[in-house]
Amino acid sequence: MSWLNLVSTVGFVLLGAIAWFAGGMKRPFPKRTVIGATALMGALGIVVFLVPQTRTVLVWANDIVLAVLSGANSGAEFLFGPLAMGPGQSTGADEPSIGFVLAAQVLPAVVFFAALMAALYHLRLLQPIVRLLGRLFHRTLGLSGAEALAGASNIFFGVESATTVRPYLERMTRSELLTVLTCGMSTVASTTLAIYVLFLKDGFPQIAGHLISASVLSIPAAVLVSKLLLPETETPATMGDVPPVAEGPSHRNSIAALAAGSWDGLKLAAGISTLLIAVLGVVGVLDFALGKIGSVAGEPLSFSLILGWVFTPVAWLLGIEGGDTRAAGQLLGQRLILTEIPAYRELAVMVQQGALSPRSIVVLSYALCGFTHVASMGIFVGGFSALAPSRRDDLASLGPKALLGAILATLMTGALAGMLFHGQTGLIAS
Repeated sequence: MSWLNLVSTVGFVLLGAIAWFAGGMKRPFPKRTVIGATALMGALGIVVFLVPQTRTVLVWANDIVLAVLSGANSGAEFLFGPLAMGPGQSTGADEPSIGFVLAAQVLPAVVFFAALMAALYHLRLLQPIVRLLGRLFHRTLGLSGAEALAGASNIFFGVESATTVRPYLERMTRSELLTVLTCGMSTVASTTLAIYVLFLKDGFPQIAGHLISASVLSIPAAVLVSKLLLPETETPATMGDVPPVAEGPSHRNSIAALAAGSWDGLKLAAGISTLLIAVLGVVGVLDFALGKIGSVAGEPLSFSLILGWVFTPVAWLLGIEGGDTRAAGQLLGQRLILTEIPAYRELAVMVQQGALSPRSIVVLSYALCGFTHVASMGIFVGGFSALAPSRRDDLASLGPKALLGAILATLMTGALAGMLFHGQTGLIAS
């Protein structure tokens, strides 16, 4: 084990300790959950990073995602022409790309994946997978059935995962609610995962497989952290078994499901766009004001620079290589304030420029993978409150704690990647 692997190991333990201290070191200490979550994360991590045969599976999953994204681009190309083509690409009519355009090249994938998930759900192809994963989490992590089901559904859905446990929300304990919120913010749905893949696929060809791995690993990490923050002291109504997956909106046929899903995807894409315009605009104004104040070591003072100072120690704790800690700290800070989309976009630029080591690329890919930012707290609390109005006060009070838990959980997945990465070939490119 190298020095950096040891640092990542210490960082993993310290992040868990921070969760317990932040929760007030409440009793009873969730021994079974801590042991089960750590063991599950370790087992999954070892399979992904240390078992050579797993790389074949990662390549297979990666190729499927890229193939689907390539096919999905047909609709965007029909609507936007060369605007939908990435740098260096051309349309069927030989119209060259004008460069990277997020609205035309990335957001259409959100619409497509939302429609695809709606159709698969209508055909009842996702429910057995969600229930199977829910049973795995229920048995290994000591969760209630509803908690396990919500966590499993987050692999495929975002805030929409609340609908899979809608009948049980009103009766959930506060600890259950915190776990469900934390899992939601710690993972990424297939719709947003597509965005990160499109950003990084050229510089990190195996990114899709790793992001799927990161999102799955974030579930036991989120459970571990949430139960340290708020241990269960009551008896959940679904403690005995994983309940059936609640039915979503009914559709007459698959075409109707596709139409409804595409409309939901359009609303999600619009929400992402407006949030980016607003947040990045505010940051631009702040950068202008900070730049007028002065500079540090010849570099104008900026929001990104300040975030880098704050999060550089965190990056070091994950086992990021010394020369990359400042840049990594800026990305981790951006994810918290600006959302993960600009952070992944900046990571993609750094990868293409060769500005980061392979180790730093892998660790950051895992650590950034989560719907973990200030805006997500409002989105999840608001979405769950709409489904369970009587629990609005509980959800609102748990929101900040869930955001803290999600931050710690995603950082723990990054630390785990740092623990297990030792320069293996084939993890970044085939």
